[in-house]
Amino acid sequence: MRIVFWNICAGGGVRARRIAARLAEWAPDVAALCEFRGTPPSLAVSTALARHGLAHQCTTATGAANGLLLASRWPLRRVRGRTEPAEPGRWLLAEVGAPSPFTAGVMHVPNRVTGRKDAFYAEVLAILRRWRGGPAVVVGDTNTGRPGLDEAVPVFGPREVAWLDALDRLGWADAFRLLRGSERAYTWYSPNGRNGFRLDQAFVNRELRSRLKAVGYEWGVRRRAGRGLALSDHAALVLDLSE
Repeated sequence: MRIVFWNICAGGGVRARRIAARLAEWAPDVAALCEFRGTPPSLAVSTALARHGLAHQCTTATGAANGLLLASRWPLRRVRGRTEPAEPGRWLLAEVGAPSPFTAGVMHVPNRVTGRKDAFYAEVLAILRRWRGGPAVVVGDTNTGRPGLDEAVPVFGPREVAWLDALDRLGWADAFRLLRGSERAYTWYSPNGRNGFRLDQAFVNRELRSRLKAVGYEWGVRRRAGRGLALSDHAALVLDLSE
């Protein structure tokens, strides 16, 4: 079973057809998209996913604002809680009716400069601290990483570390670190193309951890080495689970 998460950058725009083709090549059973919008380019991507078997879909997108899409080969049941993050469009949770059912979550953590990052951190921790829903994975663009490991230049600080440590204590492990240790990987490069950061992550809970087989990052069509890509400014996260 394959889950692909990808921040498709501002709704996809003129890249939508090629984004859809690249997603099809990765052959996901569940696709989670960030910066998905209720606009024709994004809707073309969701339609293409449906044609490739991911016909069960739910989204937080409205109009031209960035949102999230979850598309699945199996039925989805949206999970809503009383304590969902207040930030609109940045949190989506659904039960996946796969042969071995699990819950998939998608999030887009605000940047530090918005002033809303710590509130979002706290709201996510409140949900995951009380989790009693069985096997689950939460993927997303977290704008978060560990100092000296997930960054080419210093950006992350004690509040990022505290959030990641809290997730780990609650049993939600960073899938990449779980399987790949201290290996370096960058999923986004600053506009000058010189500084990389691992912003895109998957967190698996204890009940799902034994099913984790592989995790890695895939870029679309590169412009040139180390300077991002033509399809999105983020790499996609590819997560493989046993059935």
